[in-house]
Amino acid sequence: MKKSLLALAFSPFLMYAQEAPKLTDEMAMKLSDKPLHCIKQEYPNKTAHIINNAGEVPLTPKDLHPSFYGCFDWHSSVHGHWMLTRLLKTKPNLSNAKEIEKILDESFQKEKLQTEADYFTKYQLTGTFERTYGWAWILKLDEELTTWDHPKAKIWHQNLKPLTDQILKSWKTYLPKQTYPNRTGVHPNTAFAMSFAIDWARANKDKEFESQLTEKAKYFFLKELKTPAYLEPDGSDFFSPSLEIADLMRRVLPQKEFVQWLNAFYEKRSLENVEKIPVVSDLSDYQTVHLVGLSFSKAWCMKGISNALPANHPLKKDFKKTADVFLNNGLPLLFQGNYGGDHWLASFAVYALED
Repeated sequence: MKKSLLALAFSPFLMYAQEAPKLTDEMAMKLSDKPLHCIKQEYPNKTAHIINNAGEVPLTPKDLHPSFYGCFDWHSSVHGHWMLTRLLKTKPNLSNAKEIEKILDESFQKEKLQTEADYFTKYQLTGTFERTYGWAWILKLDEELTTWDHPKAKIWHQNLKPLTDQILKSWKTYLPKQTYPNRTGVHPNTAFAMSFAIDWARANKDKEFESQLTEKAKYFFLKELKTPAYLEPDGSDFFSPSLEIADLMRRVLPQKEFVQWLNAFYEKRSLENVEKIPVVSDLSDYQTVHLVGLSFSKAWCMKGISNALPANHPLKKDFKKTADVFLNNGLPLLFQGNYGGDHWLASFAVYALED
């Protein structure tokens, strides 16, 4: 009965099946243009720095963060750097590869990254800075460098290490104390961050951290039933809270257990709702444009979940097809907005376009 409900829930979407978008060299060039133009753009800027005294008032974004001062906010700069690193790693023959390498060379200087690491101990009240969204993207960036056997990558990875170590220390301290998950559709979403953290832990063979994350994921989400995804999204979401949870749980559960969990997690009306394309009424609005990112994050979650399911599961093909629909919807919008989307959306697109 459960299988038939799942199949029924997604059958209306099959009529919208579209060709799967690919991260071609042409697309990679277009997307790379976004972070290349904003990584050195200091203003407008949302620093998120808590000013502790009058002496800190004159500090500019670049004073505080010499590597990650551009792209409007720290986390967007970090995942812009991840995106450029990923493209340089996987598509080294792009015509702008030298430009990308130069940008990364400047940002990944040892002294600059040491200042980034020192930020978390030099100033008061930095314990919650970028927790846990920015933390997740630092680990994703470090994971990319860890798994890249290239002379430059080895240098950049070593230079990034003080910041990675600081983030890791903060996370290992925080995780045991995190009593409840954040189920929001924006930055503090717990499931998203834990997914990236698990990927990093496995790539770096940090068994202790992986175990911490796995057990906490089960503590938070293993007993969840009938998630109310029919209420999604909120007006500025770029994550689907339910899909992020499912994308996390497929990382921590064996396939058979994951299937049983997923079947109890989603009801028909929730599945019908998460398949809907977000309505983006104003691309120029810095909050509303988040909904373009929602198409990309839904796509990457659905791809990951689909890959984790057995061949006979009704969502395996449906999620894969639906992911393509979301990508085909989001990509044209990415190139029609303003700086509100330009400073971050390309990173989401690149991650969603990969298999």
